[in-house]
Amino acid sequence: MPRIALTTETTLLALIVLLAAIFTMANPVFLTIPNLVGLVEAYAVTTIFGSGVFVVLVAGGIDISFAATAAVSQYVAAYFATHYGWPPLQTIALACSVGFALGAVNAFLTHSLRVVSIIITIATSSIYFSLLIHLTGGSEIYNLPDWWTTPIVFARFDFAPGAFAKINLPIVTMLVVVVVTHVIMAHTRLGRQVYALGGNPESAKRLGVRVLGVQVFVYGYLGLLAGIAGMVQAHRVGQVVPTALQGSELNVVAVAILGGASLVGGIGTMPGVVLGVLLLAILQNGLNLIGVSSYFFEVVIGVVILFSTTATAMANRRAANLHLRAAK
Repeated sequence: MPRIALTTETTLLALIVLLAAIFTMANPVFLTIPNLVGLVEAYAVTTIFGSGVFVVLVAGGIDISFAATAAVSQYVAAYFATHYGWPPLQTIALACSVGFALGAVNAFLTHSLRVVSIIITIATSSIYFSLLIHLTGGSEIYNLPDWWTTPIVFARFDFAPGAFAKINLPIVTMLVVVVVTHVIMAHTRLGRQVYALGGNPESAKRLGVRVLGVQVFVYGYLGLLAGIAGMVQAHRVGQVVPTALQGSELNVVAVAILGGASLVGGIGTMPGVVLGVLLLAILQNGLNLIGVSSYFFEVVIGVVILFSTTATAMANRRAANLHLRAAK
């Protein structure tokens, strides 16, 4: 009988199946199609963010400014859509362009200042959020155009009376982002360069990888996806609130790390990130259904990050010891 390789993906899949069984026994509502589809839709924005964070982590960086970038992109797009009547394609392009530009700023600062990216992005996150609140007075935009707020449903499935599932715009957008990110990272030369830069920057330079160009891509790509996530989030709630996405950073970083993306770069897959999102979504939804306080979920997030950081440090220590022994 062939042995199943114990990879991050197989481990996550096993945990997902186990948790799904436990939560279904505790509350039969859990394993119903309407609940599961609703769960996917609720985590669409997190998955879009996580796709971009995954790319940055593989490149050896850490960017936590994506929520601020999304807030700025979302607000700028909403302002032009409501004050000047910009049409859908033009507004979406604006949000993506603003997001990419703010992400590129992180890349240029990280490259030129030679400072750890998490420090740069903590600073830019604070700057982006603070400037947004200062310039707008924290005012919300409620009068979004109908094309932005009207629900778009691609398919609807009816079950028992009052029970249905909808495949809507947030879910489809999330799926497109996941597929595009997977193709870029797994099947293109650019994706291989991202892995090479994260795995061994010096070797990547010797192989001719243009470090700044790759960094602009990874941080800019996260910024672009932040712009898309901001548009999707506003579509879901029907308004733009400058601080709505603030505080989501740890959850997103956690799903990328849980999915196998290493904090030191060069490792990770998009399917792993999707499974990481699914695992945390199941945990949160299942705990809510059985009446566990939502605050406990934050404990889970903290444990995930702490465990992943510890595992990375131990792996680096073992690698360093092996290198020293080989040198002797």
